[in-house]
Amino acid sequence: MVLNARLDHRNPLVFDTHELGRRPGALQRLTRTIDAPRDLGVAGVIGVPEGAPLELELRLESVLEGVLVTGTARAKAEGECVRCLEPLEQQLEADFQEMFSYPDADDRGRVKAEPADDAEEDEDRLFVEDGLIDLEPVLRDAVVLALPMQPVCQEDCQGLCSECGVRLSDDPDHHHDAVDIRWAALQGLAGSLEDGEKDEMSGAEPGVDEKQEK
Repeated sequence: MVLNARLDHRNPLVFDTHELGRRPGALQRLTRTIDAPRDLGVAGVIGVPEGAPLELELRLESVLEGVLVTGTARAKAEGECVRCLEPLEQQLEADFQEMFSYPDADDRGRVKAEPADDAEEDEDRLFVEDGLIDLEPVLRDAVVLALPMQPVCQEDCQGLCSECGVRLSDDPDHHHDAVDIRWAALQGLAGSLEDGEKDEMSGAEPGVDEKQEK
């Protein structure tokens, strides 16, 4: 079992469970508004801006194995529409539930060494450390799951014109005349031939005029 570095009780996402003790059934309800941490969301797509208000409603319950945390996070997420690239805002509500286990300890409160077979299982477990729990990893996972991976400004957003980049929702009748590239090549060749014929005719006309003058 590997524990994180000592938790900082001044971190707004670190909560003190000492009031619960280790009495199974003890319950604590908390409501807290904090500044959102950095990189809370899907990088480059949508997320809660750093420092934005983040409301937390929490229920901390002492159970035999540790502290069961059930909660809801609410905030305003910002991102970019994947179809038209316009900025967008979305109300976020993320529910989560996580068990924070008590580390096995001897009669002096020291963490016991665990068998190697249990090491892999403990990598994904969260622990109560000196009576403190850190909700940040739980919150990040919950927010990512609650946010859309392909956010759109509106369900019927038509995106951008592939030829000129105009936002199609702003100009529903926007279109370009389709030209078959095979005919376009022939039209270009015909245009070149016509230009050549005109040049020949314009070059011949002065000679005719000269003869007539003579």
